[in-house]
Amino acid sequence: MNLLRQLMEKPWEGPGDLTVESGRSFQLPAATMGLRVFLAVVTVLFMLLLVAYADRMLFEDWRPTPPQWVLWFNTALLVFSSIAFQAARVSVSRGRPEDVKTALLVAGLFSVSFLVGQFFAWRQLSAGFGLDVSNPAVAFFYLITALHGIHLLGGMLVMSHGLLLLFRGASLEALAPRVRLCAVYWHYLLLLWLVLFTLLFSGRDNLTALLAICGLR
Repeated sequence: MNLLRQLMEKPWEGPGDLTVESGRSFQLPAATMGLRVFLAVVTVLFMLLLVAYADRMLFEDWRPTPPQWVLWFNTALLVFSSIAFQAARVSVSRGRPEDVKTALLVAGLFSVSFLVGQFFAWRQLSAGFGLDVSNPAVAFFYLITALHGIHLLGGMLVMSHGLLLLFRGASLEALAPRVRLCAVYWHYLLLLWLVLFTLLFSGRDNLTALLAICGLR
């Protein structure tokens, strides 16, 4: 029953203690476990999507999407966002709530800018191909970037709620687990985006070789 209670805890309330029969107590980070499971599922989802992308490239009607130079700028924005989250994580460990607020606001600003930049990338692509997704490369581009953006948006909602609680006077100790997990999540999203960004504009041979190295082909 204690284990069930730990798994049902709210992440922002922090992990509790679980006492085993030997009398030794240890902390069960339920939120951390949940995030790891979620990231594992997301990883599998995108791996399957990339395998489907590589398989579709083998068809004769495949026409690669042209380079979207705005994506380089968007990538830089996501890098800065991840750095800001790491700064918030460090500030939490040092007990500096004001620095945490500033870092989270900066991270949120860069994250919103990244999503806006992705929208401009869509518009840039649609200017050449329109919203007609008969070109499979264009359809995959919309799908992959949209899925990544949705995951980023979900993380922003969690981060925004924690930031709101912090401005309302919630203790930094109570919100520390949320900040740490958000930082891990943003680092993961950055790594995922770097992989997606590289593969979206890789040649057929490069993508096939990479998937073979990963054991997916």
